[in-house]
Amino acid sequence: MGRPGNAGENSGGEQRKKIPTQFVNFVFFKVDPAWRRLSQEEQDKGKQEFASVVKEYQGKGGMMVIPYSLVGIRADAEFMLWRIAKNVEDFQEMSHKLLHTGLGKYLEITYSYLSFTKRSMYVDKMDPEHQNPRVYIIPGMKKYLFIYPFIKTRDWYQLSYPTRQGMMDEHIQVGSKYPSVKLNTTYSFGIDDHEFVVAFETDEITDFSLLVQELRETEASRYTLRDVPMFTCVHHPEIEDALHTL
Repeated sequence: MGRPGNAGENSGGEQRKKIPTQFVNFVFFKVDPAWRRLSQEEQDKGKQEFASVVKEYQGKGGMMVIPYSLVGIRADAEFMLWRIAKNVEDFQEMSHKLLHTGLGKYLEITYSYLSFTKRSMYVDKMDPEHQNPRVYIIPGMKKYLFIYPFIKTRDWYQLSYPTRQGMMDEHIQVGSKYPSVKLNTTYSFGIDDHEFVVAFETDEITDFSLLVQELRETEASRYTLRDVPMFTCVHHPEIEDALHTL
């Protein structure tokens, strides 16, 4: 393996094929109560306009837009769009159109997290190839998605790489005990208030809860400065299905 920062050449001197960076955005919406006082016809029209914009961008330029509902789960967000694109301008362009729909005029964006994908610096010794897919997110479309941003303490970055790798070995070993939970790690250093945004996909809520509880006991957990807010999101295959929960 070449040194970090090298042009990425293999032993034969051939340059590795570069995988495009994905920019990731988790955007959370809350509906103004005034929207629910509109006529059913106006509500339906507004939802149709909103859904049309979402569908316009699903697959446009390789963009992914996946809808989730949080109605009845959190008080500060009612639905969320998981967006993955090649550039951040796509998020801006799409958001502009969404907020000018009949529904969008009654929406407040309560949270929005920006991050990107890159290869982890830590090696998964249980499965050395495991870190490769993390460069490119392929959502598993599981029933539930759990999202939270987090920040490590500055002391963590002062530890030697072998020390941190050792702690991550334990962290990875715990994660391997819960194969039903798929982890998506993205990075926010310098582009948002936090350092990482993680998204866990699973069909079993309790599996994720047990995983988090066990991870609290690992050595690496001592170096977590902040890992809230945490969101439990319910996946809906179609945007209309998510909007119908409002």
